[in-house]
Amino acid sequence: MESVFRGVAVYLVLLIVVRLSGRRTLAQTTPFDFVLLLIVAETTQQALLGDDFSVTNAAVLIVTLFTMDILLTFLKRRADWLARFIDGVPTVLIAKGEPDWEAMHRARVSLEDVLEAARVGQGLARLDQIDFAVLEVSGGISIVPRGE
Repeated sequence: MESVFRGVAVYLVLLIVVRLSGRRTLAQTTPFDFVLLLIVAETTQQALLGDDFSVTNAAVLIVTLFTMDILLTFLKRRADWLARFIDGVPTVLIAKGEPDWEAMHRARVSLEDVLEAARVGQGLARLDQIDFAVLEVSGGISIVPRGE
């Protein structure tokens, strides 16, 4: 039973940490992020297993983690506030061609990030070509080009 409690606790801690780290972290992985992920994975493994490295304990933990994921998915469908808390909501970064510097600062997104998304996704080179830029819950940036 201790393994189940460990699994639930580690799942919730990781969920909170990933949520607080911001959506851009999920969309852009740097070498630093990759190294951090490896360290977190090793630390998580130790926290989950403790001194019990048995196959049975591993199976209990796997079932626990998947059960937590399924349960949260079900709860998010039933409670919009929980979905907004866990997944967040889209953030408008540029509206009518004007950057929202406060929203960009909160989301830790630079103007260069937005312009890169505009170049890659829409072939746009300048800020004045962007009508809207939205940071999606997935961490990607959607660009709506300005109409001619």
